[in-house]
Amino acid sequence: MHTDLIVKPGVSLAGIAVRTTNAVETGGNGRLSGLWNDYFASGVAERLQGNHAHLIYALYTDYESDATGAYTVLIGHERGDVPVPSGLAQAEIPESKFLVFKTKKGPVYEVVAQAWQEIWAFFEQSTIERAYTGDYELYDGRSFDPAAAEVDIYIAVK
Repeated sequence: MHTDLIVKPGVSLAGIAVRTTNAVETGGNGRLSGLWNDYFASGVAERLQGNHAHLIYALYTDYESDATGAYTVLIGHERGDVPVPSGLAQAEIPESKFLVFKTKKGPVYEVVAQAWQEIWAFFEQSTIERAYTGDYELYDGRSFDPAAAEVDIYIAVK
């Protein structure tokens, strides 16, 4: 898996969110697939009228501890200059150093799940430490093909 180290400025997001754990997600009662379904049914991008509306963020934030604890996932977009519509959650991606992992090309649910497995294994072996301040998957809605997706995953590091 290809990785790059970059520094990115902070970003304000709005969208829909759910709290979960990796144990819940791998145990058959995962909430993330339902969150994605709700995102596509909700018209979040149209409601926000934000900057770069074609970019879809899946932000992992508010970590309880580390990869074993609870965290919040927000699927949404960069906030625009208009007030955030009621019913949408807000979150910040703080300015950070990120390791960027690029998935293989393939069915989105398969390649993203496989990439996260590889990311966890990478950090078990690496001297680089995760910051747990806000990690995210970035999708480009202009060219998104769920059957042949290639996704960048940004992991905040110390």
